[in-house]
Amino acid sequence: MSLLQSYPTEILVLLFLIVTFLQSGIDKLIDWKGNVSFIKSHFASSPLKNSVPLLVATILVLELLASALMIFGIYELLSDGTKTAALLGAELSALTLILLLIGQRLAKDYAGAMTLAVYFVTTIIGVYLLSS
Repeated sequence: MSLLQSYPTEILVLLFLIVTFLQSGIDKLIDWKGNVSFIKSHFASSPLKNSVPLLVATILVLELLASALMIFGIYELLSDGTKTAALLGAELSALTLILLLIGQRLAKDYAGAMTLAVYFVTTIIGVYLLSS
């Protein structure tokens, strides 16, 4: 219990990121065709238009891997205070968000790109807390 009291902010940030990325990954798995179709239309006039299925698969893998690392990271934090997996998951989340940002910018979806900033700031706070 004292470990939970030692890392409340880190755990809350990790939970936020897990909900964000795990839900997104599961949604892509459950509705693959719908997601690819939506993103194809979103990127219809961008240089990425011919690579959508590969890009969606890449983001899916990154989201699920980041989520798994952060789930294990919470376990590590609570059991022995180790931050390695949690930090790696948060860093992978940041990288995923940067890739999503690149996509939004190439699609000229500036409002969507701006929305990612909120997630990125939260992620960077998590990386900062976990790396100290």
